[in-house]
Amino acid sequence: MRTDLLCNIEASLLEVLQIFNTNAKGIAFVIDDEEKLQGVVSDGDVRRWLIDGIELNAKVKDLMSSEYTFAHNMEDPAKILNMTNERVRHIPIVDDDHKVVDFVQYDSRFKLPVASPNLEGNEFNYLVEAFLSTWISSTGAYINQFEEKFAAYCGQKHGVATSNGTVALHLALTALGIKEGDEVIIPDLTFAATINAVLYCNATPVIVDVEEESWCIDPEEIKKAITPKTKAIIPVHLYGQPCDMDPIMELARANNLYVVEDCAEAHGALYKGKVVGSFGDINCFSFYANKIITTGEGGMCITNDAELDRKMRVYRDHGMSKEKKYWHEVVGFNYRMTNLQASIGVGQLERIDDIINFRKSIESDYINELEGLNHVKFQGQPLDNKKVTWLVCATIENGRRDEYMDALNGDGIDCRPFFYPLSEMPIYAKYCYSNQVSTLISRKGVNFPTSQKVSADTLRLIRSTLEK
Repeated sequence: MRTDLLCNIEASLLEVLQIFNTNAKGIAFVIDDEEKLQGVVSDGDVRRWLIDGIELNAKVKDLMSSEYTFAHNMEDPAKILNMTNERVRHIPIVDDDHKVVDFVQYDSRFKLPVASPNLEGNEFNYLVEAFLSTWISSTGAYINQFEEKFAAYCGQKHGVATSNGTVALHLALTALGIKEGDEVIIPDLTFAATINAVLYCNATPVIVDVEEESWCIDPEEIKKAITPKTKAIIPVHLYGQPCDMDPIMELARANNLYVVEDCAEAHGALYKGKVVGSFGDINCFSFYANKIITTGEGGMCITNDAELDRKMRVYRDHGMSKEKKYWHEVVGFNYRMTNLQASIGVGQLERIDDIINFRKSIESDYINELEGLNHVKFQGQPLDNKKVTWLVCATIENGRRDEYMDALNGDGIDCRPFFYPLSEMPIYAKYCYSNQVSTLISRKGVNFPTSQKVSADTLRLIRSTLEK
């Protein structure tokens, strides 16, 4: 029996919420000191109690109903399953001593998502602490902690937390003075946030092709695309794979260009032993819910340059002077992260290495399970790189990618195609310089589910579906 579903009858509402957070099922089976079942509490019950003004330190024994649904382990399994429905989703199963030995879960049509956050550490505790402190907006102790600790993790001196990864890119480009008439070189194979941030500055994006092995921006294409108007390069560490940073940085130095790393999908990845986010003038991260670590929504700019740090803080906070309250030095933005979000980030950051290692183990399980399917080619790793697993990525080499994805989705496995090349979308096509490799990779690429919900049974189902 899973102990993370059990709750002692003396527990408080806060402790019940912690159990919900751990088991990710929104249910707790309440037991006494003799481990006998006394009741069932759902997240809906707790939500109603909190709405009614019940405090978090209230005892669950004083609130729960004496009437609840359970089944005996000698009953017919089909009969037990028929007891579940949209309202009664989890039924504890007890033995002759009324001790919980198993449970049944209602599932009208389960679909395994392509990604889900891992929130099994101190995230909930810190979130409650931030909530109870009443510092729930853009000021609070967790903001400072998260900025300092994440910047240090990446080997940088300064971190500026933002409301999401897209605005982090825009904030970085603005602080660097990118403006109308400037050109910024970006890869063709990336999420649209990269190019949109350039367009927000009224600058001109220049889309170049990617490398066939790494799927990341090709330094040779960067070199060919540089003009007197070029002011910056945004290398994107795609799907956890570091770009080839040495030649990129050499080109930047030789041509007096800024580098803004887009690390949204590559927290903790290494290039020649150095963590991504430590090469550019300013480097940007996303903490969206499907990223390696998350704050729900959120982002960050990190830098070693104190003056760039100061500029970004001013622009992020409405352009307001740090010395003179409500005095605005520039036209700024409201790009701030909340203390609530940062509290989750601090909890995530405490476990980032474990999360990275766990995701890597999932990718290894995929590779082992799908061994022998020669038309499935997993993301490679250039010799000098230590990529991380954001999503398990592969290319389908027999031209039937979409058929395979339809079959997997039909079996309840949520899989996603790679990003469309920017150059294929009419709103961005005019900015294309080169795109041959990116177009080929995009048409073959698929992202498999990558979370703790992926089981051995899931992997066997995926193999069986692909074989069929």
